[in-house]
Amino acid sequence: MSERVVRSRPATQPAAGPEPAPAQAPRTIKRPRWWGELLVIVWLAWAYDMVTNLAPLREKLALAHGRGILSLEQSLHLAPELELNRWLAAHDTLGTLLSYYYDNAHFVVTFGLLGWLWWKRADIYRPLRSSLVMINVIGLIVFWRYPVAPPRLLVSHGFTDVVASTHTIGSWHTGSLATDANQFAAMPSLHIAWAVWCTLVLWRLSSRTWVRALAVTYPCVTAFAVLATGNHYLLDIVGGLATFAAALALGRLVPVAHVTKLLLSRKTGTLAAASEDAL
Repeated sequence: MSERVVRSRPATQPAAGPEPAPAQAPRTIKRPRWWGELLVIVWLAWAYDMVTNLAPLREKLALAHGRGILSLEQSLHLAPELELNRWLAAHDTLGTLLSYYYDNAHFVVTFGLLGWLWWKRADIYRPLRSSLVMINVIGLIVFWRYPVAPPRLLVSHGFTDVVASTHTIGSWHTGSLATDANQFAAMPSLHIAWAVWCTLVLWRLSSRTWVRALAVTYPCVTAFAVLATGNHYLLDIVGGLATFAAALALGRLVPVAHVTKLLLSRKTGTLAAASEDAL
């Protein structure tokens, strides 16, 4: 019997499916152009200067608002400003230290963190920068519509301007710099709003315990400084916290670029004219 040779056929290869798409590299987030960020700062400085120029027209109104806030606090038995102010005025060295802290930490810490975010953390820079801009926009609106004299200007109530009495170098309370500062911008306290913003930034930047402890301590020390030096009322601090919260909410709803474009489109004299009509 002859042998039949059976040749095996090669196994059928399964149909090749589509090749998996190559993994995409994470998109690099670029820093915003520095000159665009500088324009925002210049605009805020211009708006602040416009509000400052209105101060002589509203001195009586600002003093009345200051006395009203102090009276409200006293009726609620929540008025620690005078006691803290008198205590600090009797301690020259501490008064000098807190005066320098009040004049400088506000700018150094805030702009230092803002610059660090721009340079190192472009991934979280924009929303945090937008919230800081919104804080200032809200503050400027309140300064314009509701000028408030700080406690240090209520001399008849026994307050002392600790920053001026300690003769700190570069103080905005005396000398030529005093004319460039808005003396009737107690409500809300942007010192507090900026300080809490710094807390948020540090919290986002680091999970280390000591960094977060420092972040929480910073606005607490700032609150003590602004009260004891006679620059803010307790309700100003509450206003600063509310401003921070509102800025976070609005920053997510309204792009800062739209706000800036809207405000820059107005004529320079619009703010002054509207303020005079409001008096």
